[in-house]
Amino acid sequence: MIKPHGSDTLTPLYVENEATRKQLEKEAESLPSIIVNSAAASNAVMLGAGYFTPLKGFMTAADAISVADKMQTSNGLFWPTPVLNLVPDASVIGDAKRIALRDPNVEGNPVLAIQDIESIEELSDTQVANITDKVYRTTDPDHIGASTFMSLGKFAISGPIQVLNYSYFSEEFKGTFKTAGEIRDEIAERGWNTVVGFQTRNPMHRAHEELCKMAQEAVNADGILIHMLLGKLKKGDIPAPVRDAAIRKMVEVYFPPNSVMVTGYGFDMLYAGPREGVLHALFRQNCGCTHFIIGRDHAGVGDYYGAFDAQNIFDDEVPAGAIDIEIFRADHTAYSKKLNKVVMMRDAPDHTKEDFVLLSGTKVREMLAAGEDLPKEFARPEVAKILMEYYQSIN
Repeated sequence: MIKPHGSDTLTPLYVENEATRKQLEKEAESLPSIIVNSAAASNAVMLGAGYFTPLKGFMTAADAISVADKMQTSNGLFWPTPVLNLVPDASVIGDAKRIALRDPNVEGNPVLAIQDIESIEELSDTQVANITDKVYRTTDPDHIGASTFMSLGKFAISGPIQVLNYSYFSEEFKGTFKTAGEIRDEIAERGWNTVVGFQTRNPMHRAHEELCKMAQEAVNADGILIHMLLGKLKKGDIPAPVRDAAIRKMVEVYFPPNSVMVTGYGFDMLYAGPREGVLHALFRQNCGCTHFIIGRDHAGVGDYYGAFDAQNIFDDEVPAGAIDIEIFRADHTAYSKKLNKVVMMRDAPDHTKEDFVLLSGTKVREMLAAGEDLPKEFARPEVAKILMEYYQSIN
């Protein structure tokens, strides 16, 4: 199986030993504590679950600036986005060497992790703006990812962490949320060697289904990992339980047995386009995938990125040998009326826009809310039924 990034083995930071975990939970009661923001909480979950291998905790200001500038930490580890615990005010910490990190996303704000304090550094406005501009390619406050990052606070608390739970993900998404180690174990149990990873924050329509099958055939993969983002999305995105049900129904009906794993991971979407595309590739390498699909406008929002910027970054900015996973580069995929099948648009140069079955997200939502059937060329009826029930329930 493919090795994790920067390490021979995964380095999950979740405290597996129950007695040790109980002891740390007791210790946390006497420690200064902060309620972290949702971004830092999801970083802690990803560190705990091994997706951020080989990181040991939250980055220093120097590491974050280095990562933003040249996609590597101060000691030379390739990494595409800063992993920070930012707060607006760190005065509650005083001179403490350890603090409890409390979960903003669970009622009662239970302790999520304990962090050793390596440093507390105040970033300047210029440094925050520079990091934002390098990672998101904009400081426009209308960019949801950039504006979120710039609002988190300027005090960076760095240091290793010990993770005590997986926030709401393990309870709300039982059977779907999996750690990187659990996915690796299941890949091994299934006897897969070559595995294609597919990232989604949306339900999967016919085009997505066929894209996974195209990639599997192209690289002769044993299986496909459909990996859903379960964390915070933007307003209007379909809730994870609905996506989960729709995707599982599609796999059950339209994929051969033992060809697909449907799982999810606990991370808040950054909407950082190309940089996030690289981060998503690292996640899948740490899961055990050998290939990862990156399509049109991967991890993008609005018109901030070019259609294929998230593919081009692997040629233009990712150094050779920096990661081991291979990228499967996909074009926009749609049903061809001429060929009576789903194709990548680049493979049909003689087509016009009218030759494809194309629906905007707005049109799809309007049709589903009105109880109108989606074209069978666009969506499987079993999937459309689940989505229609959701949209009609909120109207």
